[in-house]
Amino acid sequence: MDLNPPQGENYAHPQICLFHVLFKGAALAFYILSALFVNNFVIIFVVTVLLSALDFWVVKNVSGRILVGLRWWNEINDDGESVWKFECLDQESMARMNKKDSWLFWWTLYLTAVIWIFFAIFSLIRFQADYLLVVGVCLTLSIANIIGFTKCRKDAKKQLQAFATQTIASRFQSTIQTAFSVV
Repeated sequence: MDLNPPQGENYAHPQICLFHVLFKGAALAFYILSALFVNNFVIIFVVTVLLSALDFWVVKNVSGRILVGLRWWNEINDDGESVWKFECLDQESMARMNKKDSWLFWWTLYLTAVIWIFFAIFSLIRFQADYLLVVGVCLTLSIANIIGFTKCRKDAKKQLQAFATQTIASRFQSTIQTAFSVV
């Protein structure tokens, strides 16, 4: 992944980008600032987890679909097995996706998880099991989105490769048929 955002283009969906970052930042900021100003752990837990849940929902259902053209969900089939489902835009639409939007999406997705891991280590060092619980829930939500979108991106690449292979094979077959029908 490139460390620097793509140059020369603006965000195609600035409002979606704002909300993509807003809930992540709100959850992290509330967690940090509440430790300084709020003495009630229940309030800290509820508000931080609520903000992280809102972030999870926005990323999974809105910004992932609009910023990178990917959507995922998990279903339980009749046998009780977990089945991952993926959707992605068609290849033409994926090629037109804004690179700056995509860069923001992926970097904030991974960076948020890294920050929650840092807070988890900090809570472990300070022997704060209650705050480790808050961080654990937030980290779980963040990692669930990372896993879902990473699997979805890999599935989209497989679909692209299958489409390319099928297209090349059909072109090759039609070329061979044309060559032998002329003779």
